[in-house]
Amino acid sequence: MEQDDNIVSFDDELLILVDEQDNELGWETKEKCHNGKGILHRAFSIFIFNEKNELLLQKRSGSKRLWPLFWSNTCCSHPRKGETYEIASIRRLKEELGINTKLYYIFQFQYEADFKDKGAENELCSVYIGKTNQRPEINENEIAEWQYIKPEELDNKIQQQPERFTPWFKMEWQRIRSEFWKRVEALLVQ
Repeated sequence: MEQDDNIVSFDDELLILVDEQDNELGWETKEKCHNGKGILHRAFSIFIFNEKNELLLQKRSGSKRLWPLFWSNTCCSHPRKGETYEIASIRRLKEELGINTKLYYIFQFQYEADFKDKGAENELCSVYIGKTNQRPEINENEIAEWQYIKPEELDNKIQQQPERFTPWFKMEWQRIRSEFWKRVEALLVQ
């Protein structure tokens, strides 16, 4: 049986368990971290903009256990056992979209979200922004579709059809727009 080199996410990969202050408590498989109400673990979300000040969105693959075919931010995942947030975020951006660009940390937050009877997110999530004009080369195991969108258009779409977007993305976007938009604007003029 041939191995698919584009498979970059595994149920048995070890994620980093943490407390609310981001102190490491141990490790557990991704599958177990997302069962039931979930176990608090590290995660990250990335928002990539282009020179037209548009955000790169992705629609999650239909094979995803949680929120398949929902629109979300550019990239999101988890540091694995032994990885820092910085190493994991750069790795995952390359694996999912073929993009390599500098990332800037903007904030961290904790959230929980249930998805039907399939499982839950229970994450301490670090949020990063970046900028590139590189065309994405998507990993179809992770991403069904992608698009660039103007911030104002995205605001309208989320308001009109919130059910089409992942819960963490809506929380993060609201905070970026209300608390951290000056950081995004500063990045976009670089």
